[in-house]
Amino acid sequence: MHAVILRDIRSRFFNNGLGALIPPLMPIAHALILLLIYTLTSRTAIFGDDLFLFFATGLIPALTFSYISRFMAASLLTNKNMLAFPAIHLLDIILARCALELIGIVISVFVMFIILLSIGSDPYPRQPDQALLAMLSTALLAIGVGIIISVISAIYPFFARFYSLFVAIIYLTSGGPIYLYIFPNELIYYCTFNPVFHAVTWMRSAYYLGYPTQALDKLYLIGFGILCLCIGLLMERLLRKKLLSH
Repeated sequence: MHAVILRDIRSRFFNNGLGALIPPLMPIAHALILLLIYTLTSRTAIFGDDLFLFFATGLIPALTFSYISRFMAASLLTNKNMLAFPAIHLLDIILARCALELIGIVISVFVMFIILLSIGSDPYPRQPDQALLAMLSTALLAIGVGIIISVISAIYPFFARFYSLFVAIIYLTSGGPIYLYIFPNELIYYCTFNPVFHAVTWMRSAYYLGYPTQALDKLYLIGFGILCLCIGLLMERLLRKKLLSH
């Protein structure tokens, strides 16, 4: 798997190792552009008095899921030629991309933390343990979904593009870029089927006392992540011969 990681680092962008710096910067750029838009449109923080912190606490878990699962979706498509080496297996390729995306997200969160500190925000959560659990649960979900999508996309390449479009719906209904509790309860109910919605709510409740948690279901998020991980690993096992023949 070490060889796959090194190859992935060099080949992802510009065929240069420095291209590996781009994935961690993409969520940061995404979040900063949205925060700039919110500032220019005179948006105000729903909770607290810090607009940047409020939206950053929602964007971080939403973007963590979006970027990890989306980049993992193309892992087998872009590295399938490495299977010519007998020592490399399908799961090595998937887990290598998974490791890279996790490292990238850790870097992204760290840089975002520094940016918030530099502009005078207080990015330290009220409940650090709950914020950490929310991020770990989000990563678990993203990895599980990423494995499933990568296996399907290796057989049907068009599915990776379809998922890239579908993840936009997941992102918008998560509540990360939009405060959903201003909408009718019927809409909130449908959004609760999106596990990322619970990740965002969990993260924000770790920062803000009184943040609406009546729709939060932590076990749903964790259970969904574990189920996706198990399904993904099972699919890789059962469809291994078909994957190798494509």
